[in-house]
Amino acid sequence: MKASVGLLLIFVLVLTASALAVDGKSVSYKSGDETVQGILYTPAGKGRFPALVVIHEWWGLNDWVKEQASKLADQGYVALAVDLYRGKVAKTPDEAHEIMRGVPEDRAKRDLHAAVEFLKSQSNVQKERIGSIGWCMGGGYSLDVALQEPDLAAAVINYGHLATDEAALKKINAPILGLFGAQDRGITPDDVHKFEAAMKQLGKKIDVHIFSDAGHAFENPNNKEGYRPEDAAEAWDRTVEFLQVTLKKQVVY
Repeated sequence: MKASVGLLLIFVLVLTASALAVDGKSVSYKSGDETVQGILYTPAGKGRFPALVVIHEWWGLNDWVKEQASKLADQGYVALAVDLYRGKVAKTPDEAHEIMRGVPEDRAKRDLHAAVEFLKSQSNVQKERIGSIGWCMGGGYSLDVALQEPDLAAAVINYGHLATDEAALKKINAPILGLFGAQDRGITPDDVHKFEAAMKQLGKKIDVHIFSDAGHAFENPNNKEGYRPEDAAEAWDRTVEFLQVTLKKQVVY
């Protein structure tokens, strides 16, 4: 009897692991006159799924960002991890700064628009339920996606650059989740509060959380000195809940 129960448990665990296993595949799509690449992660099972444009930090499309995209696919989203650096991945802060500064802003925004259009073209994607998420540099670009895509359904900004210009913010229709660190010297709590106030003044949907003991890039364990595991776990939980409400239209109690 115990052996049968044990075998059944193993069988269930194997099925669960199989259902959650998500492998990314390289995809190509047009961005203006260029062909660009990304990595597409698709949930297990059939369906038309909500989708996310996943935008990397200043390091480039590295393993950590791929892991986040895979985790989001495990949550039931088609996740397209974009590559704004055209294959380059930085290994040092100086290299990351150099590559980031070399990316033309108009090209990056064009690539992000192309990513949204690519997701809309997929038969398994719910075209009206596409969002964006990014960290650091990618967090700022997630806001840019919300600014330039009027039908975007959600945007998550993880310690990315912000905007307060009323004319620009009026263009945003997507609900926004912002996750920041109080010790961040680049994007300060004052910056965050001004952004939040400007959004609320315009009647936009926004949820902001500032982690008191965290600095910049606190969600990434590769940030040896600044990583805050408990805050990172809470940030992930808040992200999951936000996306459930905005993209899956689920009621969260």
